[in-house]
Amino acid sequence: MFKLEKNLLSAIFIINLILVIPIITRKKPIKVWILLYVYNAVTNVLKDKVLVKREIVKYPVRIFPNVFRIHVLFDLFVYPTITVLFNQMTMKDKPLGILVKLFSFIIPMIVVEYWAVRKTKLITWCKGWKLHHSFIGLTLATLHSRLLLGFLKRKLWRDEEWDS
Repeated sequence: MFKLEKNLLSAIFIINLILVIPIITRKKPIKVWILLYVYNAVTNVLKDKVLVKREIVKYPVRIFPNVFRIHVLFDLFVYPTITVLFNQMTMKDKPLGILVKLFSFIIPMIVVEYWAVRKTKLITWCKGWKLHHSFIGLTLATLHSRLLLGFLKRKLWRDEEWDS
């Protein structure tokens, strides 16, 4: 019944596993990328738990459906990987460059989410949730992680560590 959705989730999981290690370890300081990844994963779970508990968003087909009501694959794997990649690509950018790259990341994610809502049973929007809510939420979450990167770069690590 949900063969397409389960195959899609499996493919996304495998692709993410192949990409996550090279993305996290490709630029120094690696400890910053791991910290950003974990921070993003934790905050994703917390936000998604609120949305699911209030029945604003539902995930009819998901990984570990008997254990989690949230979208584990997106919250713990896909979006943290994308966030680390975005932060690596904007590490030395000025605000305008960050915004341009932000939308080049957010718009494809929104298009995929919209497709998933319309054509699959991976996600269901409830209680008035619309595309613009997802767009604003992803934009703010991604900018928040970029602000955290700027703070870490400025306050906790020396510039030499960022030059590699």
